[in-house]
Amino acid sequence: MPFEDSYPNIDRWVNEHEGYIEIGYDQDSPLTSFVRAIDMGGMVWEGQNSYSGLDEALQDLDDGLAKALAEIYGD
Repeated sequence: MPFEDSYPNIDRWVNEHEGYIEIGYDQDSPLTSFVRAIDMGGMVWEGQNSYSGLDEALQDLDDGLAKALAEIYGD
């Protein structure tokens, strides 16, 4: 299954909204979340500190971005 079909809101975030995502930990950062969504205005969504797997993290991100995109674009 194509990534766009599994995670349509991540695809929209990156390609239409021109936001970006960060995945992983940075030991030198005060942020403890494993996955984050950012745009020109700053941090829009921040996930949990850990997940049982990458798919769970990406699904959480996709769900969070669905809400964020609805707030931004009203759809």
